[in-house]
Amino acid sequence: MSVKYKIGESVDTILTDIEGTTTSISFVKDILFPYIRSNLESYLTKNFDDDQCREDLRLLINQSRSDFLSFGHQVPQIKENFENKTELIESALANIKWQMDQDRKAKPLKQLQGHMWQLAYKNGTVKGHVYEDVVPAFERWISKGFKIYIYSSGSVEAQKLLFSYSDKGNLLKYFSGHFDTNVGLKTESQSYLNILNSLGKSGEKVLFLTDLVREAEAATQAGINVCVLRREDNPDKERKQFDCVNSFDEI
Repeated sequence: MSVKYKIGESVDTILTDIEGTTTSISFVKDILFPYIRSNLESYLTKNFDDDQCREDLRLLINQSRSDFLSFGHQVPQIKENFENKTELIESALANIKWQMDQDRKAKPLKQLQGHMWQLAYKNGTVKGHVYEDVVPAFERWISKGFKIYIYSSGSVEAQKLLFSYSDKGNLLKYFSGHFDTNVGLKTESQSYLNILNSLGKSGEKVLFLTDLVREAEAATQAGINVCVLRREDNPDKERKQFDCVNSFDEI
């Protein structure tokens, strides 16, 4: 193991991203999201009368109204008529696929996706990808007294599913907590200040691991230490101003 980044002596907490950091971008892009697209219609049809599914649809309906006010007629509207199952589902499919095409991070969309992934993980259709170097690093860091937290744009529920049903087994025992976009967007420095406030920590106590420079910049503005991952499928090349490693083995 060749160490390229030495964790500062003041650091006692490691905050890590998921996509492109602990987990391959291709897993999210080529497995998780295509699963939603392929199974969306059958999922909504089968679960239409369930309370959870109906609540997801109500939230999506409200989101489509809000989006219409912001973006206009380009937003497919969901027909709010639970008496007409076919019409509601068809309009919901159009709206959800539009949101996914725009790479939206809206909470109602994330909630529905989380519920669908929950089913896929639990029935074994999907297993969360975790890089080979991640678990040994978690073991190493925890043995040295560090606490590990996750911060991802995916919901806390989706994070827990990925690590509960990972290809390395159930990894939840390694984490002291999880953060998602309820604390703010990952490209905004205020989000990291919110995390520091939640942890009761100053920035110098925390190391943030990410693959994206915009996130690294936001964390740095909040006073947090940053190390950027250069995984093989990461698209972000503008990393020169940050300490970089190729894997967790180098930290």
